[in-house]
Amino acid sequence: MNPIATSTTFYLVRHGTKVRAIGDVPLSPEGVLEARQTARHLGRLPLAAIVSSPLRRAADTAGYIAEASGLPVHTDVRLRERANWGDLPGQTFEAFVRMWERCTNDRDYVPPVGDSARQAGDRLSSLLSEQALQHPGQHLALVTHGGLITDFLLNTFPESELNRWHPSFVSRQSELVPECSITTVLSSGHGRFVLTGFASIQHLQK
Repeated sequence: MNPIATSTTFYLVRHGTKVRAIGDVPLSPEGVLEARQTARHLGRLPLAAIVSSPLRRAADTAGYIAEASGLPVHTDVRLRERANWGDLPGQTFEAFVRMWERCTNDRDYVPPVGDSARQAGDRLSSLLSEQALQHPGQHLALVTHGGLITDFLLNTFPESELNRWHPSFVSRQSELVPECSITTVLSSGHGRFVLTGFASIQHLQK
């Protein structure tokens, strides 16, 4: 049996541009436009399910995809970002950025709130493996966050492979996944993954 034919195709969608404020913020007007363009693109694909992070910017993005595809949105906390500004009461944005950068540079550092980069990537991996076994050979849209996507990729693929998608992947990781970009991963479950597309924004340029 052809393993590619039986693999589940995952479209890892970063949410649209968000309102710049603390907490669980919605999409900005620009983000709404990006989400609608992404929804039109994904609505033409044979999606079997849509799964979203519970954070509002992701849930809003997933909602537009749901309207275009006629599917419900399922929520899974494993798609949440490794940390969100506002999770730690009283934390300034500058302190949040320092915390985030420490997590990025030391993948095993566990911050005062949220997960380490390695833990975050592991939970996305567990979700993909689970969904691959439940939906063999099907296509799923997962709406999540840029940091979580790169956390998963750095856990899963050797740096040499990631550098084929973008030079200096590790040092540039925080700027490589634009809003509403789509990263495509194939999986047959059991932790086996193939990266077939990274941070594509072609659907936003039409």
